[in-house]
Amino acid sequence: MFKNNKHPKTLILSVAIAAASMSLSLQAYADQYSDAAEKWVSESFKRSTLSKEEQMKEMAWFTQAAEEFRGMEINVVSETLATHEYESNVLAKAFSEITGIKLTHNLLQEGDVIEKLQTQMQSGRNIYDAYVNDSDLIGTHFRYGKVESIDAIMNGAGKDLTLPTLDLEDFIGLDFTTGPDGVLYQLPTQQFANLYWFRADWFEREDLKKQFKEIYGYDLGVPVNWSAYEDIAEFFSVHVKEIDGVKVYGHMDYGKKDPSLGWRFTDAWFSMAGAGDKGLPNGLPVDEWGIRVEECRPVGSNMSRGGATNSPAAVYATTKYVEWMQKYAPPEATGMTFSESGPVPAQGEIAQQIFWYTAFTASMIEEGLPVVNEDGTPKWRMAPSPHGPYWEEGMKLGYQDVGSWTFMKSTPEKRRLAAWLYAQFTVSKTVSLEKTVAGLTPIRDSDLNSDVMLEMAPRLGGLVEFYRSPARDLWTPTGTNVPDYPKLAALWWQYVSRAASGEATPQEALDGLADAQDRVMERLERANVLSNCGPKLNEPRDPQYWLDQPGAPKPKLANEKVQGETVPYNELLKTWEDARKG
Repeated sequence: MFKNNKHPKTLILSVAIAAASMSLSLQAYADQYSDAAEKWVSESFKRSTLSKEEQMKEMAWFTQAAEEFRGMEINVVSETLATHEYESNVLAKAFSEITGIKLTHNLLQEGDVIEKLQTQMQSGRNIYDAYVNDSDLIGTHFRYGKVESIDAIMNGAGKDLTLPTLDLEDFIGLDFTTGPDGVLYQLPTQQFANLYWFRADWFEREDLKKQFKEIYGYDLGVPVNWSAYEDIAEFFSVHVKEIDGVKVYGHMDYGKKDPSLGWRFTDAWFSMAGAGDKGLPNGLPVDEWGIRVEECRPVGSNMSRGGATNSPAAVYATTKYVEWMQKYAPPEATGMTFSESGPVPAQGEIAQQIFWYTAFTASMIEEGLPVVNEDGTPKWRMAPSPHGPYWEEGMKLGYQDVGSWTFMKSTPEKRRLAAWLYAQFTVSKTVSLEKTVAGLTPIRDSDLNSDVMLEMAPRLGGLVEFYRSPARDLWTPTGTNVPDYPKLAALWWQYVSRAASGEATPQEALDGLADAQDRVMERLERANVLSNCGPKLNEPRDPQYWLDQPGAPKPKLANEKVQGETVPYNELLKTWEDARKG
């Protein structure tokens, strides 16, 4: 029997008041998130390829999609890089306020990120809810079956949690995060290339142009091939020696025995020389690491198995690395790591660098640097890197780093989906242009073609022109031939350092590297730990058999020092522009 001391009308009124109060509370709650979106869009995301109204609709979608995850604490991780610092310091806070999900974006050194990822893959224990992981691991993720692909998320549990305006066709790096099976495994959030860097102001000096022409018989300009790069390195180090009272060098590099020395080669020194096969984004059947695949299975990296890691082209590339560093770089370069050598060109003593990451752009345009004019424009430019004598049309020409959102199957689904929302937030059109301006690591065509980037172009030394040109397609990350990136990448610096220090000849060092890679792949084959396309090594045979076949490994050229060839920088830019129009 229902008992209540209140009059029925009083009870109805109480219920109505409670309902109204709840409605007001929910409205206040909704206002909290829309107010946050309004604040962030108005104050921090002013530059966007979307109108403010479109931005607010995109943010409202995130607020609504996040309802079931509100109050959760989510942890993601990436390497320490200017773009990721922006994500960690700005975007994570904005996302938390707009969605109610408490998002922490952790920053670690790249090696530590890979170590955490490996631990989660091996143990099945959830360490982070999402990783920004280089697409260099695409071959690993495709084979191990530990990653929840982007396609699986978008077509499965995350179907209703996929941003309607995500616009995958607008991304410039999806080819690099797609496996041989056509599945999209990772979502790019930043990318940068290694390009040629040079002092444009020096290259335009009439006295230096005249002197170079007298010595080498052709014009000083952007080198098209390694022969020209070598001539220019010799010219500044040996013949010019000083400019405006400052000792100058024609080359910059690094050679300390350190894990970063491996990146110098895997990112992708052999492909620049021409050691691999034709094919984009990576050579097939032999890639830029010298690993041969047959029907998606790695079959070897030693020439005796059909690989090219110790081939004449790879030996040539390694020989030039050692020779140029000893002859034309500052003496301290041999004792430097990647991070230590990076700021050196900005100090004003380096004429050119064949291998320079565009991720350094922001640090090279700071006011007051010797390489920056008083009006803020750079004295330097970036351009496509020259290629070696073994390179052929149709091959990749350099490396591009593509940091990409990666999700593990071992992460609980609800946590993975909440992290998926944040990943999309960091690449959404509402924020992507501001992120590109902050870190200069573009991921969207729409941002590259925006008025904002075109206006910034004169101060960025060729970055915008390069990324808006068809040339960008020749710069690609490590591809799918590499079955276990962490295990194999760890070998490179150990063997390359032997050549750099003179402990071994380039041939001896690369013979050791090729054998070491094959031993790792043999262990993977025996353990049968890869879910698909695992290694199945060829039986060793006389390397001459493979050298006699078309493509890589390629026989030694009779003349590796061909005629130097250069091109004026302005003509190069016009070529890019014409290609875009065509």
